[in-house]
Amino acid sequence: MSFQAYLDKAEEKTGLTPQQLVDRAHERGYGPDTKAGEILTWLAEEHGLGRGHGMALVQVIKNGPEISAKHVGSDGAHRDESTTLRLDGIAARDAAG
Repeated sequence: MSFQAYLDKAEEKTGLTPQQLVDRAHERGYGPDTKAGEILTWLAEEHGLGRGHGMALVQVIKNGPEISAKHVGSDGAHRDESTTLRLDGIAARDAAG
């Protein structure tokens, strides 16, 4: 599953866009120096997310929407379309075409 697919599933599970989850994390003081486990615990307890969805969100909470190009354009299971993840939500992406 790609990073983007994990973020999309997290949105479906929580009803919050990835950006809304990132904003809430930043409001709590989570950022680049926060340990992944602390963020994962919060995501599980308050939003019911498991480790896979949580780790995708940890990536964007700590590092922003840019990801490594190693899977872009590959045929692997973790293939993404772009090195920039969409955080604005499924509806915004669908509306943009």
